[in-house]
Parts: sequence; structure tokens; C-alpha cells
Amino acid sequence: MKKLLILALLIPVIAFMGCQKKEAAKAPAAKFKIGIVFDVGGKGDKSFNDSAYNGLVSLAKDFKGYIKDDPANVNFGTDVELKYLEPKQGGQDREQLLRVLSEEGYNLIFGVGFMFTDSIAKVAKDFPKTHYALIDGYVPDLKDDSNLTCLAFAEQEGSFLVGALSGLMVADKPKAKVGFIGGMDLPLIHKFQAGFIAGAAYTDKNLRAKGMILGQYIGKDGSAFNDPKTAASIATTMYKNGSEIVYHAAGGSGTGLFETAKAAGKLAIGVDSDQGLGYMTNDKDPAAKEIGKFILTSMLKRVDQAVYLTSKDLIGGATLKGGYRTFSLADNGVGYALNDFNKDKLGAYTAKLDELKAKIVSGEIKVPADDAGAADFVKGLK
Repeated sequence: MKKLLILALLIPVIAFMGCQKKEAAKAPAAKFKIGIVFDVGGKGDKSFNDSAYNGLVSLAKDFKGYIKDDPANVNFGTDVELKYLEPKQGGQDREQLLRVLSEEGYNLIFGVGFMFTDSIAKVAKDFPKTHYALIDGYVPDLKDDSNLTCLAFAEQEGSFLVGALSGLMVADKPKAKVGFIGGMDLPLIHKFQAGFIAGAAYTDKNLRAKGMILGQYIGKDGSAFNDPKTAASIATTMYKNGSEIVYHAAGGSGTGLFETAKAAGKLAIGVDSDQGLGYMTNDKDPAAKEIGKFILTSMLKRVDQAVYLTSKDLIGGATLKGGYRTFSLADNGVGYALNDFNKDKLGAYTAKLDELKAKIVSGEIKVPADDAGAADFVKGLK
């Protein structure tokens, strides 16, 4: 009797397990697997990493995909499997995470940020059948048949536009200054500063005088992109010294600038993604919208576009080319944010900014990309 009772209890369990196996067998494998390893700050930095994440969301929507293990449960189908990993605070496990995705069979893997340069070059050699994309980094001697593509941006062009906007807005205040806060002190971030200086000086002759455009960097290593406290301290000094508008290219550190702008009653400019829109649409934090009111715009560095377009080529059946690709104003790879919350503030200036954009795209205005070039550009203005 006991044996019959046990058997009766086991039958439904065995049947259930059999159904599970059948369902698992029916689940189709993704046609493509695309992964991203974020840089320090991870998802939620309201900047560089979030822009990359938005690229994944767009891919999921447009190509029937889903983001694996994502708390937001982005799921539009099973054709494309998308996944992101986040490094430890110091970023020392970048290479390890790239290898994790490689071993899991992802077809295309992005490393978000120049700090991935050495590790992604090494991993790409070990996994020749996987294609890698390095955002903002440079690996020499790549060719079309390399399995690594370096994705760069003309940051100086987008920065020129937000600099020009700053100049236009303070042109009637002869003593008003503007400021720039950089994250890590390196040539890449100096591209942002050079473009900003050129644009501000182009539209406001008062800013061509020495000391009218302030600039300071947070640090010498990657932690400078995740240091809001130092950014806040620098911003406080800049506003006290006469800056009406401060632009940052400092990743997650920018939150310190924004909070300071609100406290000082001054304006700030974000970077990479539409940071103002992010604050203004944050219904979970009542304080966010109050901060967002002081974010004039953001210089858009379309990391989402880089992720989307590169992945689209793969999904569309194209053989991904190795080497180098740059996103600029000409293909909307950079620009400035215009949304429902700032359009009234920017309305009087958009026509002029469109005019300047056209001149940059045509080559009439050649935007400098380093400190020396910015100094020469300003000297050449009449």
C-alpha cells in the first residue's frame, strides 16, 4: 500500500518534470548574442553607460530581442539575446568580464570606454571568431579583417555647439564667465574642452579674453569619472568666480555639478546622454526634477547609436569590419539635447546652432580637438 501511495505521489512530479523538459526544448535559441561590459559607474550613471544601455533597449525593440538578467525585464522576443555586465568599482575585472561573455558565445562584444583598450585587444586575440568593439579606445594597426573595431566620436564638434550656446546666452553679460569640468586628465577629454572653448569664444567675444573660460580636471585615473564630491567642489568654485554656465565631461561625477548648479541657482550642461531629460522624468525621486531645471542641455555623444548601428550591421547579415569608425555631427553621432523641458530655454538659439552645425559639417568651421588648436582658433577670431 505504501509503495502504491509513493508511486501515486511521484507520477505527477515526473509528469511535471517531463513537461518542463519539453518546454525547455521548445524555447528557440537566439539568432544573435550581443554583449556589453560597462565601465566604472555601471548602469545608472546617467551618462556614458546609460547611453550604451539605451542602445541595447533599442536593439531589443527593433529586432525582437531581450536583455538577459536585466531587472527592467526588457523583452520583445527571442531572436536577439542581449546582455550587460558591470565591473567592480576599480574596474580591475574588465578583462575577466570580457572573457565571460566570450566563453558564453556572444557574437559581438562591446567594451565601453578607453580603459578597456589593453584588455579587449588581448581577449580579441584569444577569441578570433568573436567580434569586439571598443568605444573611445585606440588599438593600432587594425585592418578590415581584424575582429576588433574601434568606435570613436567627434566630441569636439558636439562640444562646440554647447559652447556656442553658452556664449550666446551670456553675450549680454560682459563679466559673465563659463566653465568646463573634465573627468580624467587625458587627450580624449581635452577634445571636449577644446570644442567647448572654441564654440563659446566664437559666439561671445567677451569670452575670448584670458580667464573668462574656466577649466579644471578631477583626477589622473579612472576614478575621476565617478567622483561627484570633487566635481561639486570644483563647480562651487567656478560659480563663485563668476561662471554662469558649467559644462562637464566627467561621467558619473557630473551629478555633483548638477546638485551644485541647483544650490547656486546657475546652469549646467550635461554630457553623453540627455541628462536633463533623465532628471525631469524621474518620478521616483522628487528632488530630481528640481535639479533637472538647472540642466540647460547635454552634449550628446551617441554611444547608443554606436552600439545600435554596429549591432544592426551584424543582425542584418553584414560582415563586421575591423579597424576604425568615427561618429560625428554629419551622421548625428554627436549633438545637443533638445526636449520638451528645455525647448523654451533654447528656442531663441536653435536656428543659430543649426547654422553652426551646417558650417561644421561642410568644413567651413574646423573645430579644434586639443588645447593648442583651441588657443589658435580663439586667436584667429575677429
